[in-house]
Amino acid sequence: MNAAAIILAGGRGSRLGGIHKPGLELGGATLLARCIAAARLGECAPIVAVGPVMEAEGVDVWVREDPPLGGPAAGIAAGVECLGPDAPEWVVVLAADLVRPELVVAALAEAAPGTDGAVLIDPDGQEQWLAARYRLSALREAIRNGAAPSLDGVSIRRLVGELALARVPAPATTTADIDTWEDLEHARDQSPRT
Repeated sequence: MNAAAIILAGGRGSRLGGIHKPGLELGGATLLARCIAAARLGECAPIVAVGPVMEAEGVDVWVREDPPLGGPAAGIAAGVECLGPDAPEWVVVLAADLVRPELVVAALAEAAPGTDGAVLIDPDGQEQWLAARYRLSALREAIRNGAAPSLDGVSIRRLVGELALARVPAPATTTADIDTWEDLEHARDQSPRT
């Protein structure tokens, strides 16, 4: 799809008692490994993972957000900073706790002409900013505009909410993520082992 991928693999996992969610297993693989596989399947390159370094094949660059645990906006900024001048025009952003990241990548495969990207909308009408595809130049501009004095704790909506994004309705199976132990058990019940 001629896109880089930024996988946000940090966070506190506070609703899971501080567990590092990307390391949780689902269907015989970690959540992070599932995101990497989805990005590779979508032919995304390079793949940048933002968070504490984990053992995971297929990541081209690991980076930490500044400051660590500074939130998803800071994580996206750290990932974008790793992309050089020859980077693809588009960036797919994935939260590392997505249940079906391959469905997210597939839903974002078509760029919306004349836009700054596309964001999935869940069945409740909420934008899933970490299941989105952004034009790299627009993302860089948003980061420059929002970076003073820093992106520490800045909401992702504040960072990208003003971009001209296509809203793509998606079913709950596509936008589901793991926030609680109940979410994980439900996902395990629905997911065959690979």
